[in-house]
Amino acid sequence: MNRRLFPLTVAAAALALATGAFASAPAPAPAGTYKIDPAHSGAFFEVGHLGGVSRFMGRFRDMAGELVVDVPEKSRVKVEIKTDSVDSNHEGLDKHLKSPDFFSAVQFPVMSFTSTAVNLNPAGEGTLAGNLTMRGVTKPVTFKLRHVGTGKGMRGEQRVGYVATATVKRTDFGINYGAPAAATDDVDLRINIEAIKQ
Repeated sequence: MNRRLFPLTVAAAALALATGAFASAPAPAPAGTYKIDPAHSGAFFEVGHLGGVSRFMGRFRDMAGELVVDVPEKSRVKVEIKTDSVDSNHEGLDKHLKSPDFFSAVQFPVMSFTSTAVNLNPAGEGTLAGNLTMRGVTKPVTFKLRHVGTGKGMRGEQRVGYVATATVKRTDFGINYGAPAAATDDVDLRINIEAIKQ
């Protein structure tokens, strides 16, 4: 991971202080391994309903994974999401989303993302590239990445937060049901991560 996922160089820190350009940027995360805190993290999706009449959002309640904060070539992100945990706030729709028409949760119980490159500038904004696997199909996806903050938890543990967003086509992953008339092909993804240093 670049710059903001490991301590800033002295030169970059001095430049930021001298110019004041990054005064609002979060403090860099200390190097190490971080486990995702599922109670304070979430994976969300949003689509256009009925071909774009309105916007519809759902989430997955069961997410796990880890971040390794180090020099860029050693840093990485891995997230796993249980498809059976999909939550649309409607029981009948949840059942349909778990079916073979959509996530096929019995056959493909986990979707995952594994990073290949992370780039963040001193302001804590950049990209997160990697491979997204869903319904047994793996495709490269690049998320916009933002470092939200770094700080201590209630027990003094080191915590760090990030938000990653991207748009994918569901038909690329074999989710063809009702596209695009019932629900748009384009799906907006958002992953909110809060992780604890191990």
